[in-house]
Amino acid sequence: MSADRGRCRLLVRGVVQGVGFRPFVYSTAAELALTGSVANDSAGVTIDIEGAPAALREFTERLRHRPPPLAVIESIERTELPVRGGTGFQIAGTTRGSGRTLASPDVAICADCARELTDPDDRRYRHPFINCTNCGPRFTIIASLPYDRDRTSMADFAMCERCAREYHDPADRRFHAQPIACPDCGPSLTYSAAGSDDPLAAARKLLREGGILAVKGIGGYHLACDADNEDAVALLRARKRRGDKPFAVMVADPATAGAIAELDDDAAEILTAPQRPILLLPRGTRPVAASVAPGNRDLGVMLAYTPLHLLLFGLPGDPPGPDVLVMTSANLGGEPICYTDDDAAHRLTELADAVLGHNRRILVPCDDSVVRLVDGEELPIRRSRGYAPLPLALPMPVEPTVAVGADVKNTCALADGRYAWLSQHIGDMDDLATLRAFEAAEAHLEQLTGVRPRQLAADAHPGYRSSAWAHRTAGERSVSSVQHHHAHIAAVMGEHGLPGSATVTGIAFDGTGFGADGAIWGGEILAAGYKGFRRLAHLAYVPLPGGDTSVHRPYRMALAHLYAAGIDWSEGIGSVAVCPPAERRILLHQLRTGLGCVPTSSMGRLFDAVSSLAGVRHRVDYEAQAAIELEGLARDVAPEHAYRFEISDPDADGVARICPASLVAAVVADVLAGAGAGLIGARFHAAVAELILDAACRFGEPGVPVALSGGVFQNALLLSLARRRLQENGFHVITHHRVPPNDGGLAFGQLLAAGAG
Repeated sequence: MSADRGRCRLLVRGVVQGVGFRPFVYSTAAELALTGSVANDSAGVTIDIEGAPAALREFTERLRHRPPPLAVIESIERTELPVRGGTGFQIAGTTRGSGRTLASPDVAICADCARELTDPDDRRYRHPFINCTNCGPRFTIIASLPYDRDRTSMADFAMCERCAREYHDPADRRFHAQPIACPDCGPSLTYSAAGSDDPLAAARKLLREGGILAVKGIGGYHLACDADNEDAVALLRARKRRGDKPFAVMVADPATAGAIAELDDDAAEILTAPQRPILLLPRGTRPVAASVAPGNRDLGVMLAYTPLHLLLFGLPGDPPGPDVLVMTSANLGGEPICYTDDDAAHRLTELADAVLGHNRRILVPCDDSVVRLVDGEELPIRRSRGYAPLPLALPMPVEPTVAVGADVKNTCALADGRYAWLSQHIGDMDDLATLRAFEAAEAHLEQLTGVRPRQLAADAHPGYRSSAWAHRTAGERSVSSVQHHHAHIAAVMGEHGLPGSATVTGIAFDGTGFGADGAIWGGEILAAGYKGFRRLAHLAYVPLPGGDTSVHRPYRMALAHLYAAGIDWSEGIGSVAVCPPAERRILLHQLRTGLGCVPTSSMGRLFDAVSSLAGVRHRVDYEAQAAIELEGLARDVAPEHAYRFEISDPDADGVARICPASLVAAVVADVLAGAGAGLIGARFHAAVAELILDAACRFGEPGVPVALSGGVFQNALLLSLARRRLQENGFHVITHHRVPPNDGGLAFGQLLAAGAG
């Protein structure tokens, strides 16, 4: 480098394609009087840059610390080059090098595009597919990388002259925005019912009149109806075979969200973020139809995130339509999301009265993400649209690995080196369609990342379909079986970047996980690291009679806990009264003989039992329904005392038992004394929080973090109580913020456990 001039080549890796990165480089170089060029390649973005040394340093600092809002900088590699002179700065085309770049998630419509959408003087006024480098579809339209238009579903649409000028102008907001389009050259809307030249007006009229509309979105089809129309919502629930599982709702603006839900500054920030997830919020002052979320204190609320959604709500001057829409995935319960037009034609005829579609292909299905706030901090429930396929940093290098997750809330994940990529939400592995969706998601993730796995990681459950797939497709590659709760704890450790040698006191509470002794675990206290774990204590085993039958009928778990506690099945106990006498006799025989029973230490099943004993829920339509409703009732009650668990001394194997018998007896006593379900729920939640503190005090070690994971920690009341009690007593607590505590985060933990082993 000469004293007054230098030249270097920068290779920038990360999410740097399709996010306005090259225009940013161009304008920054021009501002700093630097010359050279910038180009995409399969490794990222390559920049040849020349100029004054101070300007080169400033340029690199801006790349690293002030990139465009949607960019994620993984690394910047610098190579010094001889000065060669030259003038100007050019944006070159894409080259095909070696290496890896990262795909961007789908991003909600930005403020600039939203303004243009509503501006009658703008040429994209009312254009349902308006986008720019700062917003719009990415992940769901990409076939392969590098991210160029010919590798996306926008290859079907030739740019008009005006769009082409914007696309090639480095000073334009749409420079190399691959989904760029306008009314003259872009995708177009369709409406399945005859007799209307305006698909949006017809769709809005259908919704206003109580109909059910299928809407083609970014990552799949939604079913929509007026959230204030009880008949419409009930009909949609019946058609989807939804049971009581809550629907999400969509609104056009934060003001409407603030009417139907309690919206503070933290919630508003998440709701309006580019990811636009479904946010679980306490209900507001304005009610919606009872069938939207029956028995649930919260609403799942999201803001309109595409221009089509905004147009569906209507712009000023449009005939009024519903201002709150149910917006749920277009599929029957348990099926994967519908995303292709052929599939929609086959699957949606019985679900929707009409279809608002378009001719831009969706290449990758992607459900909406779901999050909640706990003490002002984000807790992911489902990590999908807006987040996938952004990478997560790993605390240690991992050889190329694919992890297949679990059979509920399935996601898969790939890792190579210091990064892991989690797929979008796939769903429950109940049928062949979901297995095909899993295979497609895994193959596409390999295509995007370039990772070619040399090993596989799977849950240790011998009956999981995901694990069977791993063993069936492994070939010569090894398959690591990772115990379910070990994976949960490894996931939260990895999320917080704990080093490879770290250990934690792991509290893993969930509904079902295959244990090392063949029992169904779910109430576990573990001394854990990435390489392995040691069981310190667990909820005492009770029989799980009939497997999934007892999961769907919490009264059966209540009777099992009564039996285990030595409490008579009195007719005055609601859980006993709702059990038919014939079933009661069979159940008693099973419990006495062990026939058809498997022992379980599940905390999730104890929540079910207490919910039934308290009279909250004896049968469930969806996972954790009983616990969710119990939490809702307990949320506003301050109990003067908590129930108590009893913890035994460790046995010969060093494992203590957490006995709930006295707690169950106290619940029954409160029920018979006429205590309300809210008070019983509050005392129970407080008891579980105190149990967590007691376990940390008994089994933890000084300076060792306490890690909370597992689906039970989706419970905001419990998570808040437990974390506060631990912190008040000086413990360092780690919880989930980037991957879900439920089985949706399991693949991430499997990667880490397999990589450490």
